[in-house]
Amino acid sequence: MKKPSISRLAVPIGVIGIIIMMVVPLPTFLLDLLIAFNITVALLVLLTSMFVEKPLDFAVFPALLLVMTLFRLALNISATRLVLRDGDAGKVIHAFGSFVVGGNLVIGLVIFSILVIVQMIVVTKGAERVAEVGARFTLDAMPGKQMAIDADLNAGLIDESAAKKRRAEVAAEAEFYGAMDGGSKFVKGDAVAAIIITLINLIGGFAVGILQHGLSPTDSMNQFSMLSIGDGLVSQVPALLLSVATGLIVTRSATSGDMGQSVTAQLGQNKLALRIGGAAALALCVIPGLPKIPFLVVGVAVLVIAQRVKETVPDEDVPAVEAVEMPAADSPEQLLGEMRIDPLELALAPDLVDLVDVNSGDLLDRVRALRRKMALELGVIMPPVRTRDDLDLPLSSYAIRISGVDAGTGQAPPGTVLAIGEGLQALPGRAGVEPVFGLAGKWVPAELHYQAELSGATVVDRASVIITHLAEVVRNNASRLLGREDVRALSEMVKRTHPVVVEELTPGLLSLGQIQKVLQAMLDEGVPIRDLVRIFESLSLRAKLSQDHDGLIEAARNALGPAIAAQYATAGRLTVITLDPMLEQSLLESLRPSETGAFMAIDGMRAEAIVSEASRLAEAAEQQGLNPVLACSPQLRLPLMRLLRAGSRRVQVLSYSEISGSTAQIETIGVVNGAYAGAA
Repeated sequence: MKKPSISRLAVPIGVIGIIIMMVVPLPTFLLDLLIAFNITVALLVLLTSMFVEKPLDFAVFPALLLVMTLFRLALNISATRLVLRDGDAGKVIHAFGSFVVGGNLVIGLVIFSILVIVQMIVVTKGAERVAEVGARFTLDAMPGKQMAIDADLNAGLIDESAAKKRRAEVAAEAEFYGAMDGGSKFVKGDAVAAIIITLINLIGGFAVGILQHGLSPTDSMNQFSMLSIGDGLVSQVPALLLSVATGLIVTRSATSGDMGQSVTAQLGQNKLALRIGGAAALALCVIPGLPKIPFLVVGVAVLVIAQRVKETVPDEDVPAVEAVEMPAADSPEQLLGEMRIDPLELALAPDLVDLVDVNSGDLLDRVRALRRKMALELGVIMPPVRTRDDLDLPLSSYAIRISGVDAGTGQAPPGTVLAIGEGLQALPGRAGVEPVFGLAGKWVPAELHYQAELSGATVVDRASVIITHLAEVVRNNASRLLGREDVRALSEMVKRTHPVVVEELTPGLLSLGQIQKVLQAMLDEGVPIRDLVRIFESLSLRAKLSQDHDGLIEAARNALGPAIAAQYATAGRLTVITLDPMLEQSLLESLRPSETGAFMAIDGMRAEAIVSEASRLAEAAEQQGLNPVLACSPQLRLPLMRLLRAGSRRVQVLSYSEISGSTAQIETIGVVNGAYAGAA
């Protein structure tokens, strides 16, 4: 069982102690200590009420006000018992009764009366009225505030958690002002009780001094009246502090910062007012009979402050910002905003939101860095990634979506790292898979990443796993992410440096839509489009002869031939798989045009044999650490690439014209001839 903390036990023990104080006599030393504690706590409450930015930041004030009032009354009772029984109530009360009022009963009574009047009529009465009105207005405004929250929730401006938080704040505000309305009654009752207790002490002390202690009326009056007035003053000082604190709390308005900042900023916001005030104080010096030094000092001080204050004056040249009305929940603007689908989205399970926290995660920074990397690698401006939480996702999972459709999912359990390798059986965790390469691994606790590295595993943090997966999804779907507006922006970028190239191509020869289709086809085959100048030049030359889509693609690829071949070269060698010449001739004769591009009119058995033979040779080369490509004639490249892709084997197909411009050494590792032999 968990032991209760001292802070939780302090208030219950304190309240029980207050009840005991009313019954059990206290020694004078303890009474002095508790009186000092009472004054100090009252001063602390007053200062806290000044420094809070809004009343709800000090929501415990009404309950604290009741406890402090009860504590002060218990001290009054204990002091009355000591005064009437022993004629002594400790050094603090004696000091207030003799030193503070100068040992004069009349002065003491006058000061006590003034404190009571200030507390009860001025401060307490005003605070009581403000609390009452504040509670009434707050309760009246609750339905409207709740309806506003529901409207924002229905409009999608806030989510359910934000709506719940705002409802709790509205309820807490109503409860606070209601409690303050009742708490102000405690202060008023405390002032009345102080008057009654002081009168009882005066009358009772005078009688006890004469009847029990045998003092003369004069001695009895001097001794007991001073103690009674001292007790009253000791009680009224903290009572007045709490009354002022009550007034400060209930009169706080909607200002940013604490009271000191608000007062300083708002009083010093106009230099002219300060200058007029200082000049008025100096002008009073010329009135005959008034002392000149005080007004001179104050006037000069105000003028000096006016010189140092930085005045906040609205700039007349800058037009005021008009309030923008939010569209209604069913307005076309609002509905269109909700219907919009983001091109690229990263959805996180609720327990993965810490990854996007600016204080504890760097996922958003890595996403921004990834946009730059993709631009330099593919030549495409990656759209902004909308990162949000998704309550429908299983815990510890994420989803990468393109145009609202899942393009990749994965796991990233909180507090873990992904260890990839063997020999991880001794480490705790759960099995996992690296999402890009499909490597088996284990999600182990983050504090064990050093042990995982010592066991020979590669350790990857959660953010790196997600970013690597996101980068791969973007590469594989770059063509889907390249929109018409992106093509226009790329064309404008080229136009700034090579205006003739763009003006010759579009819109005279090709539209932006036709250019987009060519660029998308190149991206779909893994060809970067960074060299737009050369691509546009080749498209201009080809478009003057024909606007055939396949021809435009081949023209753009031929312009980038050396760069394309260099992608697949390893150590200066380009590994190539070729077609048997007779097979290639047969396939060329089988080409037929169509609306979607040329295709090979061959039977299914022959197509399956071509795919099987090319896949077998490519897999054998990959097992040797090579990166093979299939070479063929330019007319056959696109149809053959479509055939291989339909067979679920992504063997890269390059034309002879693309390979011929490469500076790499060509090495043939196999010939596809099985299809022709089978047909024979």
